[in-house]
Parts: sequence; structure tokens; C-alpha cells
Amino acid sequence: MTDEQDTRSTANMLKQRGKELGFHHLGIAAAVTPPGFHPLLDWISRGFAADMTWIHRRRDAYEHPDGVLPETRSVIVGAINYHNQSPLPDTARIARYAWSGHDYHCVLRDRLRELAGQLQTAVPNSRSRVVVDTAPLLERDFARLAGVGWFGKNTMLISREIGSWFFLGAILTTARLAYDEPYAEDYCGTCTRCIDACPTDAFPEPYLLDSNRCISYHTIENRSGEIPQDLAADFGNWIFGCDICQEVCPWNRFAPKDSDPAFHPRSDLHSATLQSILDLTEDEFQERFQGTPLERTGFTAIQRNARIAMQNMENG
Repeated sequence: MTDEQDTRSTANMLKQRGKELGFHHLGIAAAVTPPGFHPLLDWISRGFAADMTWIHRRRDAYEHPDGVLPETRSVIVGAINYHNQSPLPDTARIARYAWSGHDYHCVLRDRLRELAGQLQTAVPNSRSRVVVDTAPLLERDFARLAGVGWFGKNTMLISREIGSWFFLGAILTTARLAYDEPYAEDYCGTCTRCIDACPTDAFPEPYLLDSNRCISYHTIENRSGEIPQDLAADFGNWIFGCDICQEVCPWNRFAPKDSDPAFHPRSDLHSATLQSILDLTEDEFQERFQGTPLERTGFTAIQRNARIAMQNMENG
């Protein structure tokens, strides 16, 4: 078997095993400087990262996967669908990705580690590292390079098969594998529904997000104090994240409604009322949301968000 046949055989084995592990897409890209690196630097310099200072601190490491794993040659990217039920009206709105209560980092990490074990058996002298939002890697860029999808005008990665409701995780490896063709098409066309639907005008232009105006940023990452009133009034009943720009995307009409069992909704997250959130003590909050994405944002910020949402609902 030639080296080329060997790399293709290993790649095919990984993709088959990836399907068995629940990945809806599994693609492989060469380890290169991602196309989004210099736009990332520009985005930071324009202040669009708000106070997410860790992005600035690690910016040089984003330039190449070698910054995470020296001598990386291949980046394996997997996508798992989390789309399931429709949101309920008049609830404390929580982004879909958090409905299950499971930490997606752990779910993806465990499956990718199993896949990395298969790779280690196939290529014994290789080294690998699993990454799920835990290292300076532009996962969306490598997913596009691996043929998973394209960047929408809301900056989300979109797949023609499963829309944009999916998690991404990656394996960096020193093994040389057969690479997939990058996703070259942009199927957004003239559509601007995501931009038009954003209540806080967080998209100053297509394909560009200003975190300073983003509901998801403020309800998840902004834990330093009060939210500007001119923005808060447009938050509706969102208390954790925001899905508006995905909900209006035409490509999400094709999103499967049979998410991985690990991401089936919990009733106290999918259909929680604002009052039930506001009535929680800090101890009750910790007991109820321990291990969920809400725990990281914390009791004080979630309560702040719920008060804003309640006021917005009362004001109509």
C-alpha cells in the first residue's frame, strides 16, 4: 500500500468510526495558518471582542495549530447536531445548546478521545490533542477547510445538511492524513434575515459580529456588572445566550430534530419560567444547575438577566 493509500485508508476509518460515535460530519484539513487569523486580529483591534481579554492574550497562538500541538500536520474536525424541540413562549429563554444540561465540552471530548485512540493504533508514532473550545484554535476555520460548511452572515458555520445547530470539536495530530476539499461555496446569497432580525444590531456588516451589542455575550460572558439599559430593553426574555439569528436562518429548516441523546432537553432548562429562576436562592441555583453551562455564568449574572427579562415582559 502506498503512503497516499495509507493516509486515505486511515482517514476513511476515522470517518466511519466518527459516524458510529454520533458525529454528523467529520472532515480533515491540513494544519495551516487559518484564513480567519488576520481578520481575528482586525476584529480585536476594532474592539469587537468587548472585555473577553483571553482572546487578545492568546491571539498569537491562533496563528497556527503548532501553537497548541507542536508539529501538527492534520486537523480532524467533528460536528454533532444538538437541535431538538422548539422553544416555548413566555419562558426564561435559554440558548438551545444549553437545554440538555450536559456540558458539551465533556461529551465531545470523550468521543474525540476515543477517536484519537483509534488514530494512535493506526499511526503508532503520532501524537494527538483533543480540543473543544479549550485551546486557541479557530475551529470554524478548520471546519470550513475540512469541508463541513461555510460561514453565514451571522458568523455561524452552516452546513447544507444540518444547518447551524451543531457543536464542533477537533483533534490535532502529527499524523499526515488525506485531506478533504475546503468548502468554497457561500449559500447565503442575498439573504440578510439574520442581520435584520437581530434586535440589538450586533452585526455592523455581514459576517462581522460586535460582541458589545450581542445578547449572547452580555447574558453569558458579561458578569462584571449591569448591562446598558439601551441594550437591555431589547433583550426580550433571554437570560442565557440568544438563538435569534439562527432561528430565522432558512438553512435551519433542514436541521434534523433528532439530536444526539446526550443533548435531549431537560424540562427545567427548556421550559423554565422567569419567576422560577428569580425565586432561586444561590444554593438552590448551584444544586439545580451544577454541571450545566449556566453554572459558569453564575447565580448573580443569571439573576440579573432574569430581572431584565421580567421587566421587558412587563413592559410588553
